[in-house]
Amino acid sequence: MSFNGLRVLSLESRRSEEMATLIRKQQGEATVAPSMREVDLEQHEEAFEFGRRLLNGEFDCVILLTGVGTRLLWKTLLLRYLEADLKAALQKLTVVVRGPKPSKAIREIGLVPDVQVPEPNTWRELLETMRPRPETRIAVQEYGKSNVDLIDGLEAQGRRVTPVRIYGWDLPEDTGPLRKAAAKLIAGGVDVVLLTTSMQVVNLMRIAEEEGIAQQVREALESAFIGSIGPTTSETLEEYGLKADFEPSHPKMGVLVAEAATQAADVLANKR
Repeated sequence: MSFNGLRVLSLESRRSEEMATLIRKQQGEATVAPSMREVDLEQHEEAFEFGRRLLNGEFDCVILLTGVGTRLLWKTLLLRYLEADLKAALQKLTVVVRGPKPSKAIREIGLVPDVQVPEPNTWRELLETMRPRPETRIAVQEYGKSNVDLIDGLEAQGRRVTPVRIYGWDLPEDTGPLRKAAAKLIAGGVDVVLLTTSMQVVNLMRIAEEEGIAQQVREALESAFIGSIGPTTSETLEEYGLKADFEPSHPKMGVLVAEAATQAADVLANKR
C-alpha cells in the first residue's frame, strides 16, 4: 500500500528534501514546512562550568541525550580546555547514551559509550537503565527544552543531577512556510501529518497561537492522520490535547514514512 495521493505535511527542517522524496516515493502529495532551527546559546558558561567540574572529577556519570547536542558540547568545551584532558576525564566516568545518535557522536570523538539505552530511547527507558546503577553524581546534556520528568526521576533515585543545556531550538528564520502550513491545515488541505521530533509540535502550535488559530489547528490535527516518530513526540502531542495515530516500529524517518503509508487511509476512513 501507499499514500495513494493523500496530502502529506511534514515539518522536517534539516532533512526536508529527503523527507519530501520519501513521501513522493510512497505516492503522497508532499508539503514540507521547516519548523525549527538549532541555535547556539549566547552564553556558554553552563558548558564551561561543566568542563571545569568534569576535569576536577566532580562527576561519576554523564548522560548524552542527543547527537547534535553532544557534538556542540564537545566543540564548545574545546574552546577552553585541552582535548586530551577532556578525553581522559570522560574515560574515568560512565558515559550513558540515550540512543544511536549520541552513541555515534561520542564515537566520532574517539570514545566508546559505557551504557546505551534500549529503544524506544525515551526518558522512561533511561530511568530504568539507570535504576540499578551505582553512579550518584550525574551530568545530563539537555536538548531543546529541559526534561523535568527525567531530572526529577534521577533525583528520586537518590542522585545529584547537573543539567548541561548546550543548545536551544527556535523558529526558522523564515516562518512563512510554517504559517502557510498552519493555514493549509485549517483549510482542510492536509490528510497526513508526519512528526520527527517533539519541537515540531511546539513550534507549529507557537505559530498557530501567534496567528490566533490555535484551536482551529488542533481541530484540524484531530481530523488528520498523525504519524509520530516515537513516544517523546507523542507525549508532546498529548500536552496539546492531541493523540498520535501511529508510531513506527523503529524511530527512523524512512520507517515512519513507509509504515504510515500503509495505515493512513484506513485510519482516515474511520475518522471521517
